[in-house]
Amino acid sequence: MMTRYRLPFTVAVALGLAGLAGHARAQTPASSPTGQTTPAGQSGLRQPVIPRWARVSFFAHGASTTPTGGEASTFSEVTTNVSARSAERPDGGFVYGLDLRVGAYPSSEERDPRTSVYDAFVGRRFAGGRLLVKAGQMWLNDLGGLGSFSGAAVEYTHRRSPSSLHVRMGAFGGLEPRILEAGYVPGVQKIGGYVAVDNGGARKHVLGYVNVRHDGLSERSVLSLTNYVPVGQVLHVYQALEYDLAGPAGQGQGGLSYFFANGRLSPTRRADVQVTYHRGRSIDARTITDDVLAGRPVSAKVLDGYLYASANARVTVEVWKGLRLFGGYGRDTNGNGDAATDRVSFGLYSSNLFGSGFDLTVTDYRYQRAQQSAYDSWYVSVGRSVGSRIYLSGEYSTSLSVIRYTPSSGITIETRPTSERVGGSLSINLSRALSLLITGEHTTGTDYSENRMLSGLVVRF
Repeated sequence: MMTRYRLPFTVAVALGLAGLAGHARAQTPASSPTGQTTPAGQSGLRQPVIPRWARVSFFAHGASTTPTGGEASTFSEVTTNVSARSAERPDGGFVYGLDLRVGAYPSSEERDPRTSVYDAFVGRRFAGGRLLVKAGQMWLNDLGGLGSFSGAAVEYTHRRSPSSLHVRMGAFGGLEPRILEAGYVPGVQKIGGYVAVDNGGARKHVLGYVNVRHDGLSERSVLSLTNYVPVGQVLHVYQALEYDLAGPAGQGQGGLSYFFANGRLSPTRRADVQVTYHRGRSIDARTITDDVLAGRPVSAKVLDGYLYASANARVTVEVWKGLRLFGGYGRDTNGNGDAATDRVSFGLYSSNLFGSGFDLTVTDYRYQRAQQSAYDSWYVSVGRSVGSRIYLSGEYSTSLSVIRYTPSSGITIETRPTSERVGGSLSINLSRALSLLITGEHTTGTDYSENRMLSGLVVRF
């Protein structure tokens, strides 16, 4: 039986452009070893560029699960990832991007193959590289999880310079893509814009706005804010948030839907303190809008959403060259009305432990749940290079957590305090362009056992 796929036009265009990247080599100025080019007719004038690249990865994944007293079930998956990017030059020119994943499931006749498209766009820089126009399917990283759309985008950079702070202003509009399959969500459009101040590197400040419209209703109207501020080598602060200006489809109230902050203080080279805070409210705005359009009532519980919060502090100290110890404390809330869980952690990690060539990581997270017994989650990993092309590693972990999704309850986190897992991996660099990965693991619990194998081949251009 033959199955045919029809990819969106933007995917087909980007695939063709990626294939023609090699043909463009004859028209591209020669690159220097430092990543710079000397344009024709301007000998001695060097401008920094990001070289073009492409990568194709193939992975085969198989699992066998045997419940206690039951029959074994199998799962297999074959995936292909294709990624490509054009060269980026400060003076402008043609640009393209491609990032897609195709998955097939040989062991399941009921599960259809999937095509996930993240980027498939073409564009060009004008006005000396300051004006960028793109069309196709793309993910604007400046807008985080809201930045996926299929349409057109324009960005203007004031005094574009890779080494100094500059202002970028962008706007976009288009359709809502289906992330887990090719195509678009019927009746859903996205428009928005952003203003960013950055230096093309670490420092970044972005204020964005995204409006998602669904058959005439405003499904979401969101402000997003992202900041990353390095203060020398001592302090690094990152934060991101999303704020809904109104409730989904005009129902309920708006408010803070997501906030994450991460601060790291390094008073000396041998010690640092890291503090993280994460709080949010997960609401299924798409289902709520569908219910409003269909005239179905929306319950207050659905509008409240799924609440979660997490706070953690960790201290890390280098006690020997290449050997670092850490200890931390955190509190997590993983559901509406759930009591907070205390989390104490400690461990160590080292590359080339005491000059032996071994890399070692040991961590323990001890969880204390309200009115329940405490349990520990251990993780131990040991790895070593064998020659210049091979890396071997083994690992052991206990008390696994599994994320599950069901249509009735949404995302739930299932903890398995008595589970254990052992595994190993082999990574081989066959050449500068080829890498091979093989992993295997065995997991046991109170009512099941599971074996998994994964092999992958990565081709770089």
